[in-house]
Amino acid sequence: MKKDIEIPVAKDVHVAMIREWNKEFLDKDWNAYIINDRTTPIEMTMVVSKGYDKDRKSSTMRHGIGDMQPKSFRKIEVVQEDVLGLNNEFFVTFYADNKLYEKRFVFEKNTVTENNLVNIQLINKEGILAK
Repeated sequence: MKKDIEIPVAKDVHVAMIREWNKEFLDKDWNAYIINDRTTPIEMTMVVSKGYDKDRKSSTMRHGIGDMQPKSFRKIEVVQEDVLGLNNEFFVTFYADNKLYEKRFVFEKNTVTENNLVNIQLINKEGILAK
């Protein structure tokens, strides 16, 4: 019976940390984005985020992103500098093709730094993709 259960694999959906200028505070912030790099829309997108390590953990944040068009992106949240010293997990759930998909993305602690920036093509800004 277990062999009859299909667990769909979430592909072409990513989470990225983007370093962006904050006009209000005249400083750069790290912003988490969800990217739909699929050729089809995703629906009812939800993101649950938290930071953690062996001894500490941050608050758990829940974000209702909603529907996203193909080849689009949307900001999830601003990530404070002190939280980057923790593992940052983003658990993404969405519907597509009449199936429920979920995927866990993690930025390991102290890996979100300006030294690790690469160009994120769809957003056309420098950032870091989660594993």
